[in-house]
Amino acid sequence: MKDAHLGAVEAKFADMIWENEPLSSAKLAKMAAQHLSWKKTTAFTVLKRLCDKGLFQNDKGTVTSRMTRDEFYARQSEQFVDETFAGSLPAFLAAFSSRKTMSECEIEALRQLIDRYEKKEGSTP
Repeated sequence: MKDAHLGAVEAKFADMIWENEPLSSAKLAKMAAQHLSWKKTTAFTVLKRLCDKGLFQNDKGTVTSRMTRDEFYARQSEQFVDETFAGSLPAFLAAFSSRKTMSECEIEALRQLIDRYEKKEGSTP
């Protein structure tokens, strides 16, 4: 994936695809007109941009994803941490938690993630 960043409107358009795929490019253009007030040409331009980024494909007028929404947001998060914190997850968490108090539920969820990661790493040869 070339660039993991999507603007707010691009993200809404991508969500329309993920929620309705597979769908025809004509139906997608109609949905974009209805929900985003876009002209057909705008929808096709943005679709091409998202296809060039590797998120979707338009094969003979049928639009499908090349990655799930979860895969995309995981990659976007990884790219952000890589670019902003030199790939350091602890540095990201330190910066994040310095201004936002985490709830006990969030702290427990992080502990569970770490526990699952340690178990997964411990099981590989």
